[in-house]
Amino acid sequence: MDPVAATLLILALSIAAFVSNRLPLGIVAIGVSLALFFTGVLSLPDALAGFGDPTVLFIAALFVVSESLDATGVTAWAGQKLIARAGTRRIALLVVISLLVAGVTALISVNGAVAALLPLVVVVAARASIPTSQLLMPLAFAAHAGSMLLLTGTPVNIIVSEIAGENGGHTFGYFEFALVGVPLLIGTILIIVLLGRHVLPERNGALMPMDLVRHARLLRQQYSLSLDTSMILGPVNGVTEVVVPPRSPLIGVSLSVGMVTPSGDLVLLAARRGEEHLRGREFIVQAGDILLLQGAWDDLEKQTEGSNVLVVDAPMELRRSVPLGKGAKRAIGILAVMVLLLATGLVPPAVAALLAASALVLTRTVSVTQAYHSISWTTVVLVAGMIPLSTAFIQTGTADLVASWLLTLIGNSGEHVALLALVILTVVLGQLISNTATVLIVAPIAVSIAATLELSIQPFMMALTVAGAASFLTPIATPANLMVLEPGGYRFGEYWKLGLPLAILFIVIAVWYVPLIWKF
Repeated sequence: MDPVAATLLILALSIAAFVSNRLPLGIVAIGVSLALFFTGVLSLPDALAGFGDPTVLFIAALFVVSESLDATGVTAWAGQKLIARAGTRRIALLVVISLLVAGVTALISVNGAVAALLPLVVVVAARASIPTSQLLMPLAFAAHAGSMLLLTGTPVNIIVSEIAGENGGHTFGYFEFALVGVPLLIGTILIIVLLGRHVLPERNGALMPMDLVRHARLLRQQYSLSLDTSMILGPVNGVTEVVVPPRSPLIGVSLSVGMVTPSGDLVLLAARRGEEHLRGREFIVQAGDILLLQGAWDDLEKQTEGSNVLVVDAPMELRRSVPLGKGAKRAIGILAVMVLLLATGLVPPAVAALLAASALVLTRTVSVTQAYHSISWTTVVLVAGMIPLSTAFIQTGTADLVASWLLTLIGNSGEHVALLALVILTVVLGQLISNTATVLIVAPIAVSIAATLELSIQPFMMALTVAGAASFLTPIATPANLMVLEPGGYRFGEYWKLGLPLAILFIVIAVWYVPLIWKF
C-alpha cells in the first residue's frame, strides 16, 4: 500500500476508534504505532520511538509532582485559604475558584487540578447554598484557560514547544505561554461571570464529596468522642472507620476501647456493634463490628490495606483533605526548584521533571507505589503511541499533501485564513478525541503550511495550543469535563451553552491575537 494512503487510512481508523469510545485510548494509540510498522510506513525503531521520547518522560514525571502536592495537602490548603476569603457571594466565588484552579493547573495539569479541587468546590457550594451546577463547569473550563499560563499546564504545551524547536523555530519559554494565557483567563472569567447564571442549570449532582470538618463532627457525635476536631483529623495523625468482615482473623480477638491494636501502631478509639457502643469493658470481636482506629496516617494506610478489615473511608483519601500534611514543605520546595530549572533552562525540561520526581521519592514525600499509581498511564501511552503518527505524516509527505489541499481550498486568502482553518479543524476534532491526539495529528500539517507559505512556525504552534485547550462543547472532550458531569448534575447537551462562547473566544485569540505576539 502507498505510504500516504496507509497513513491517511490509519488516521481515519484511529479517529473512528477514538470517537466510538469502545476501545481503551491506550490500545488505540498502541494500535496506531503497530499499524504504522506492519504497513511498512515506519521502521520498528521509528514506530516505537514515542515510548522513549523526552516529552513522554516529562509528562509522566509531572504526574508524580502533581501527586505530591495533592497527597500532602498543599492543594487543599491553598483552596481553603483562598475560598475562605471569597465568602458566599456567587461572583466572588466564581472569580476565586477560576483563579485558583487556573494557578493550580499551570503547575500540575488540567485533570490533576480539577480532581484536587472538585471536592472542595462542592463543599463550598453547599455551605454557600449555591447549586453545584453553577460552580463545577466553570471550574473545569477555567482550568482549560489556566493550562495556557505555563509550560507545565498541559502535555500539549510541551508537545508544540518541541515541534516548534525541531522545525526552524524556538522552544517556548516556561513563562512565554502566559502572554496568551493571561488574556484567555481574563476573557474566560468574564464570560463565566456574565453568562454562567443564565446558561447553566440550577441543580445539585448525585455525587457529593466529603466535607472533612463535617465528617470529623459526625464521628465525634456518633462515637461520643470528646476529642477536638484537629485531634481526630490532623496533618500527622488521623482516624479511620473499619468494618470487620466474615472470616477476618480479628474475629474472636479480645479488645477494649483505648488499647493498642495487635499491630502496635494504632489505638482503638471507639467501637460499635449495631447501635451499641462497646466501651468500658473488653469485648470479643465479631463479624460486622465497626472499629474506629487512630494513629499516624502512614500506619493507618499500612494496617488497613489488607483483607482483614473493610475500610469505610480510605485513609489516603481523607489525608488529602487535611491542609499542609506531612511532607508539604518538601513538596513545595522541590516544586520551586523544578520551576526554577524550567524557567532558566539550565537543564532540559524532561531532566528537570525527572529530578523533581526522583527527589520526591528519595525524600519520602511520596512512596514508590504512590509515584507509579499517580501516573496516568493512559495519557502517557496515548502520547507515546500517537507521536509516530506525526512522524509518519512528515516522513511520507502526507502532511504536505493535506497542507496543499487546505491551501488550495482557501486560495490566496492569506495567512490568517490558513491559521483559521487549522484552528477550526483542531477545535472540532478536540471535542471528539483527546486534545493531545488532535494536536499531534494537526501539528505536522501546520508545519507544512508554515513552510509552504514561508512563515514562522511560532504563531502556528501557539495557535494550535490555544485551539487544543478549547475543549468545551462536550463532556467527553477532556477527562476534566467528564469529572464534573455527575457532581454538577449536568446533561450531555448542556456543555455547549457556556462552551460555545468560550470556544469562539479561544478561536479569536488564536487567529488574531497570537500573530500579534508571535509574528508570521
